[in-house]
Amino acid sequence: MRLRHLALVLALPLLPACKSQKEAPPAPETAAKPPATQKSRIGLVLALGGRGDQSFNDSALRGLEVWAAGVKYEGGGYKDVTPEELESTIQLSLGQDRARRNLQVKPLGITPVVLQSRVAEDYEPNLQLLVEEQGVELSLAVGFMLENAVEAAAKRNPDKHFLLVDSPLLSAQGEPYTLPNVRTVVFREEEGCYLVGALAGLTTKTGKVGFVGGMEIPLVKRFEAGFRAGVAATNPKATVLSNYTGGFTNFALGKQVGQDLLTKGADIVFAAAGVDGLGAIQAVKEARDEGKTVYVFGVDSDPSHLAPKAVLSAVVKRVDLVVYEAVRDQIQGRFQGGNQSLGLKEGGITYAPVRLDFPGKADALARLEELKRKIISGEIQVPTHPDQLRPSTAAPGTP
Repeated sequence: MRLRHLALVLALPLLPACKSQKEAPPAPETAAKPPATQKSRIGLVLALGGRGDQSFNDSALRGLEVWAAGVKYEGGGYKDVTPEELESTIQLSLGQDRARRNLQVKPLGITPVVLQSRVAEDYEPNLQLLVEEQGVELSLAVGFMLENAVEAAAKRNPDKHFLLVDSPLLSAQGEPYTLPNVRTVVFREEEGCYLVGALAGLTTKTGKVGFVGGMEIPLVKRFEAGFRAGVAATNPKATVLSNYTGGFTNFALGKQVGQDLLTKGADIVFAAAGVDGLGAIQAVKEARDEGKTVYVFGVDSDPSHLAPKAVLSAVVKRVDLVVYEAVRDQIQGRFQGGNQSLGLKEGGITYAPVRLDFPGKADALARLEELKRKIISGEIQVPTHPDQLRPSTAAPGTP
């Protein structure tokens, strides 16, 4: 199979992706000395948003590079992280759950090999490149769009291990199934979205809140369903205005959609659209800088550093921990295939700390914790699609 249009390998030693399977890989660059002893090589294929998306991909990179390898990527190469930097990232991501679940995170002595895909057609050849030419023991794929690529690579290489985050393997009939060499992890995103929706309902002053989605697919519809249900739980009279950008990589379009929702009266926006969502966050940030009392929720990772005065919270998927634990299991010889479903109960989903002050904050946070306990106990069943909502909460606010 010809391996064309492959992405740049972002690893130490740094290797550009090969144009063809027949070409010998170029010699490693000399940006850093190779390790004295051979380390296990763990590969990661990023989704299209790539490094710097401040979200899903960056969370996976944190789990692989910072936590598992003990390095950070700067200036085209890797540098060792200090113990203080490592501790800071772990505590920022895991928070109180770290102690509650006795989570142990420490470098595992591995070498990360990261491939950035320019187009979706790069996914499968990049995974094959990791196995054939980079010699990785475990290949990590982040994002539901890599499902077909992981399935093909895993069947082609039954003696190698794979992790697929955000999707199960699907049969030709669309039914989930498993392969012995593939671990798949999905999240119950709707549970976290319910909580930020509840917070939006408690916080809004205009009675209008906005939802920015990416592609209209079941995964993103779960975000909308949970968000709408949460808003309705604390503020049944509030209106949810929803709009989808149709993708995940268009910052300008996301900003435009965010501005549109603000113009229509939304004073809180939930951005669940990858890079498009970053655009929506920027729209709210600029409105906030102009003196408007508006807030935004992020997704996957906490984006507070991007707009400290505007980000109220975020639905956090612990992709970093999922990646780290897969690498740890691989190194310890305990990696197993199968599917995992993670939600609030398992600590795979949470909401980011609410750092901004607003009237009634203490009571609002107490209500959120109460709702969280009810979801974990099963007393509250969060819908996974807007069609499951009552008509009064399911009707879209925008065409």
